[in-house]
Amino acid sequence: MSIDFTDKVAIVTGAGGGIGRAYALELAKRGAKVVVNDLGGARDGTGASDAAGKVVEEIEEAGGTAMANGASVTDYDQMVDLVAQAKDKWGGVHILINNAGILRDKSFAKMDPADFELVVKVHLLGSAYATKAVWETMREQNYGRILMTASSTGLFGNFGQANYGAAKLGLAGLTKTLYLEGAKYNIKCNTIAPVAATRMTEDILPEQAQKMFGPENVVPAALYLVSEDAPTNAIVGAGAGGYHSSFVTMNTPVILPEDERSVEGFAAHWDEISKVEHASVPQNGGEQSMAIMAALQKAQQG
Repeated sequence: MSIDFTDKVAIVTGAGGGIGRAYALELAKRGAKVVVNDLGGARDGTGASDAAGKVVEEIEEAGGTAMANGASVTDYDQMVDLVAQAKDKWGGVHILINNAGILRDKSFAKMDPADFELVVKVHLLGSAYATKAVWETMREQNYGRILMTASSTGLFGNFGQANYGAAKLGLAGLTKTLYLEGAKYNIKCNTIAPVAATRMTEDILPEQAQKMFGPENVVPAALYLVSEDAPTNAIVGAGAGGYHSSFVTMNTPVILPEDERSVEGFAAHWDEISKVEHASVPQNGGEQSMAIMAALQKAQQG
């Protein structure tokens, strides 16, 4: 099976280096017309450069088609203009990979609220702005593939990254609503949690791991998740040639008798309530209520 992106227009944010660059190069190699978006700032979001233009040069030298865009994902109007430029030049936008991000790591006790706000704005609001900018176009053309970039920090936690983790888990939650709202318009939305050696991780991963976790190893998962036959509502981890799925699960509700529905009653049953057994993977928020109702009915029947 050959996965091809001919006649597709793709926007990749944060594509001036690292994983985003790897995505852009492979999309172009497989026939996509690529908007390489990158403000060109440092890891903490300061400064600017022509990183996007250099990636476009790489793509064009290899025979591909691309255009550079230096808009900031934190500015919704700039995201609207970005989409308009792509449509004016190539007629539509079929793929959006929300990859732009920054780091401002500190323990929560030492973190400035402004650093918390900016990281959430770049990762979570930036992805929402870019997605909102392209959403109506995807609905009109009855086709869209959107990839959000989460993180193991968001899914599982990591010391010193409260701002980053909050934003990244928020992106997984955004995916879970957008896949429902986009379904009737053939818009599929997925989440990737990459582990790769980039400037974002240069002082986090040890040197040996830096060599193993090349950005190119994330590309197979990411591009499949924005392909014609992609799944939807998936959370996929990728790094160093290892790939896995993650799931938001819930166990079977424990129905407490009316005389035990107190703080003390809940505490007494905590071991049972917190068991990681009989897990299900809800496909929408309503399934939580349905599961409680089903458990209630079962309890009433004895």
